[in-house]
Formats: sequence, structure tokens, C-alpha cells
Amino acid sequence: MIQPRLIDQVRDALRVHHYSLRTEEAYIQWIRRFIYFHNKSHPKDLGEVEITAFLTHLAVNRNVSASTQNQALSAILFLYKKVLKQELEWLDDVVRAKRPTRIPVVLDRAEVKRLLNRLTGTNKLLAYLLYGTGMRMMEAIRLRVGDIDFSYHQIIVRSGKGNKDRVTVLPERLIPHLQVQLNKSRELHNQDLQNGYGRVYLPHALSRKYPAADREWKWQYVFPSNNMSKDPISGGVGRHHVHEKNLQRAIKSAAHALDMNKHVTTHTLRHCFATHLLEDGYDIRTVQELLGHKDVKTTQIYTHVMQKGAKGVRSPLEML
Repeated sequence: MIQPRLIDQVRDALRVHHYSLRTEEAYIQWIRRFIYFHNKSHPKDLGEVEITAFLTHLAVNRNVSASTQNQALSAILFLYKKVLKQELEWLDDVVRAKRPTRIPVVLDRAEVKRLLNRLTGTNKLLAYLLYGTGMRMMEAIRLRVGDIDFSYHQIIVRSGKGNKDRVTVLPERLIPHLQVQLNKSRELHNQDLQNGYGRVYLPHALSRKYPAADREWKWQYVFPSNNMSKDPISGGVGRHHVHEKNLQRAIKSAAHALDMNKHVTTHTLRHCFATHLLEDGYDIRTVQELLGHKDVKTTQIYTHVMQKGAKGVRSPLEML
């Protein structure tokens, strides 16, 4: 059996470095798999050969993607550097799998309209947010009341990818719909307070710094879950945000019902946001900031799918 003490050390180290709960779960799972792959040997007794063998196994025998393989490597490197405190020179020389460049799937404006009109309720509003703001799915689902700025028509995206904050646009046509949603959420929050609950998860130990903040309205989720749940870290009972699978299934079902011949996901709406802004003539640097891309090269991928044909080239067949 894996020594619980080692896994507990990993979990504590991840929380000290403010890794998300999802990353914590993923890293622990990869470390477990790494240990089991080597017949439950303790990682301190393993080295470069064993790590390489595990990553090769994932790529060759399990046929995992480059991003999955890199996540496994990141988990193992975290174990050795942050938990076992082994600053081995070869750790920095381990080659990461190269992620292939993929052209994103983008719907035209008519297709986006058909897709959005097919959705209902909370899923429809969330999908409108994804397309109207360019937020990632979890950024929209984790949106908190205080991060919507109606006066300046903007949304503050907290702790996005890379743990960075950014500002994106709030479409005016969504304001009345968001206000209705907020009224529903506030009514639910008030009921929770009356029943002795009303607490929400706060990041980075804010609940200790501000003991009453987790009950304040501004910290509540815009899209709260219908059910109460237990916080896996604090153990307290509160109301989390809606589950992402509901939106994923709704969009997949809508695309299937519309017989769309494209692979449509929640992230497709973010791709559409970027591509349609570029088609409308907005500067690529502006789009980069709205999306929160670290490098403009990431944003440039959308120029390949704009409605100008392949690289804007006109085929010689048109001249015959």
C-alpha cells in the first residue's frame, strides 16, 4: 500500500503553493499511478530511468495525449522538488511531449445563434456568457457576484489560467438576464442564511483572514448549485457552483439535435468569440488581453479560421 504520509505531504505542499483542488486531485492520482507502475516502490528509490519508463508507458501503451503526458510529468516533478526536496540535475532536462498545433473548431454566426437558441435556462445564459465574453467554461461557472461590474460593462475574471486575473467585456444585452439570475441567487442565499448556512468556499485562506466574508453576498457564486455540499478541504457545508457537466451535456445535445457536422464543445464558443472579434476588425492584441493569452502567438491561431478562406487566398479555380 502507498504510505498515506507521503500522499498527505503532497496534498499539504499543493495547498501551500495554492494549487487548485482539481490540480491537487490530478497530481495525487498521477503520483499514485507512478508508484504503482513501479510495484509500489517509494519515489525516493526511483530516478530518471523509472520516470522515463513511466512516461514512455503512457505514450506508447496508454496512447495518452501530449498534454496528459505533460501533466503526469509535472506531478512527478512537483513530488521530487517540492515534497522529497530532491534537486536532481536531470529533473530539469526531462523532455516534455510536444503538443501538436490544432486548428480550433469555429462556428459561423448563424450556427452560434442556432446553438444558443436551442439551449434553455441556466445553460443558455452560461453559453451566452461564453460566447459574449470569451471566458473559459470554469471561469464562467465560478463567476462571483462581486466580479460583475455593470457600470463599466466588464467582468473581472479571477484566478484564470496561470492563476492570473484579467478583465473582459460584459455584453449589454446580457445585463437584464444576469440581473434576473442574481435575484434568484440572492433569494436562495437568503434562504440559506435563515437556515444557518450561506457559506461559500473562499480561495487562499481568505475565510481565516475575513471570518464573515464567506457569508457576504458579493462572494457568492452567480450560478449556485441547487444542492448543498460538503467542502472537501474545510469540511463545512455550503452551496457550491453548478456542475460543469450539465452545461457540457446541454451543448453536446443541442449540437447533435441541430445535426451540426462539427465537434462542438463549451470551448468552441470561446473560439467563436475570438474569431468573430478578429473578423470585425478588432486588434489582435485587444483580443489577446480579453482571452488572457500569455503569448500573442496563441491568439494568432484564430486568424487561420476567419471567414476569408485559407490564409485569405483566392483559388485560381475562381478565375477559370
